[in-house]
Amino acid sequence: MSSQPHQALLDTLQSRFETHMNRHPGIEWAAVQARLAAHPEKITSLQAMENSGGEPDVIGYDRRSGKYLFCDCAPQSPAGRRNGCYDREAQLSRKVAPPPTNALDMAAEMGIELLDEAQYRELQNLGEFDTTTSSWLRTPPAIRKLGGAIFGDRRYNTVFIYHNGAQSYYSARGFRGLLRV
Repeated sequence: MSSQPHQALLDTLQSRFETHMNRHPGIEWAAVQARLAAHPEKITSLQAMENSGGEPDVIGYDRRSGKYLFCDCAPQSPAGRRNGCYDREAQLSRKVAPPPTNALDMAAEMGIELLDEAQYRELQNLGEFDTTTSSWLRTPPAIRKLGGAIFGDRRYNTVFIYHNGAQSYYSARGFRGLLRV
C-alpha cells in the first residue's frame, strides 16, 4: 500500500477513534498507531473493513496478547458484505439462486474473523448496532453440523440472537468482523 492511501486510512481511523472515545476508555491513539506501525500487514485488513463499509474502530485491548481489538462499528451491518450465506458449504448447497459470496470466505479474504455471540453482545454495549439489519455470527460447530447458523440484531432496544439455515441470505444481512492488532 502506498503511503498516501495508508495515511488517509490512518487519519480516518484516528478521527473515528477520537470521535468515539466511549468505545475504548483508557486507550491512547499513539499506542494504537505504534502497534499499527509495528504490524503494517494489518493495514490491508483494516482497509478492506473500511472499503466494505465497516467503519472499524478500536473496541478494546487484550492484555494477555498485547493486541488492540478493531471491530466494525458501522451503525448497520456493512453494506459491502451483505447478501451472502454463512459459509461455502451453504453457498454450494444452493441449487437455485445461489448467493455470490459467503461470510466466512469474505472474512478470511479480508484477514478478519466473524464476531461470536459474546463479542456481538459486548459490541452492543458500546452503541446501538444493526437496528435495521442483521449480522451473521461465528456459529458453534454443533449448530452448523445440523445445517444452521446464528445471527444477531437489535430491535426494541434489545439484542436478539436468532438462527437460520446457513444457506439463507438476505439483502439486509451481512457480518461484522474483528481484527487483532
